[in-house]
Amino acid sequence: KMKLAPTVKLNNGYEMPILGLGTYDSKNNEGEAAVKHAIDVGYRHIDTAYFYQNEAEVGKAIRDKIAEGAVKREDIFLVTKLWNVFHDPELVEGMCRKQLSNFGLEYIDLHLMHMPVGYKYVDENNLMPKDENGVLQLSDVDYLDTYKAMEKLVKLGLVRSIGVSNFNSEQLGRVLANCEIKPVTNQVECSPALNQKALTAFCKKNDVTLTGYTPLGKPKPDIQKPDFIYSPEVAVIAKKYGKTAPQIVLRYLVGLGVIPIPKSSNTNRISENFNIFDFELTADEMSVLDGYHTGDRVVPLNLIKGQNHKYYPFSIEF
Repeated sequence: KMKLAPTVKLNNGYEMPILGLGTYDSKNNEGEAAVKHAIDVGYRHIDTAYFYQNEAEVGKAIRDKIAEGAVKREDIFLVTKLWNVFHDPELVEGMCRKQLSNFGLEYIDLHLMHMPVGYKYVDENNLMPKDENGVLQLSDVDYLDTYKAMEKLVKLGLVRSIGVSNFNSEQLGRVLANCEIKPVTNQVECSPALNQKALTAFCKKNDVTLTGYTPLGKPKPDIQKPDFIYSPEVAVIAKKYGKTAPQIVLRYLVGLGVIPIPKSSNTNRISENFNIFDFELTADEMSVLDGYHTGDRVVPLNLIKGQNHKYYPFSIEF
């Protein structure tokens, strides 16, 4: 029988696999092929977003795998996100229905608010609305109002769980204090360089999981960065277990209680990233990886930061 990732029980009783496939930038047939291969090797948690513009390919891959009997719909944990231009509560349900029709599926397992900051709505194809000077147009919709509109999606049966992404602890705390349906996860950048221990602890205390995007820090072989992928220290640990540095990093994040969603459309790497459940790191090895924490972000949301928006999430420590 195929080995699947362990799951974590969410605060609403649903189970979420503790490793997923990220699909940012996987377009056209590349996205479809990546998802099919991922399902073949045991992934059941697939992460996408309206912004990635690949929901149709992701949906087709899932439907094809269901049709051939490889999986049932309930085996798959599909995550997508509401994009920033759709924060007006009036737009939320219509967009969710559009996303369902992109997927060709009856429900979404987990629907996230992509960011706490809204962008100006022009139309559903203008995802990065800019003025004549090329400045990104933001909106001041309160993310709490957007979240309340997302709660209706659960009541309508369009989505099973809702959550947030790129929220800091204060923003997440405000949602928790004012919501009717708790968010099940906060999806944020998380890697050894930005290990999110404080935010993970805050989430855990509130029975919210932390999903980690860019867990491998976008490796750049030409300049041998980030250090946690290319350092001799991590190579030694990898050799001990017969693993690669990325596998050591993913295992480290899982050990911290993070749900990593490494993105790849390379079939070998998709397989490799999944193959991390047959070993565990020692406390000493975990602390070697702790040593790479700098707090630096690969995704700092500079276009929002530069405008000093009231909901810019990264101006406090976590």
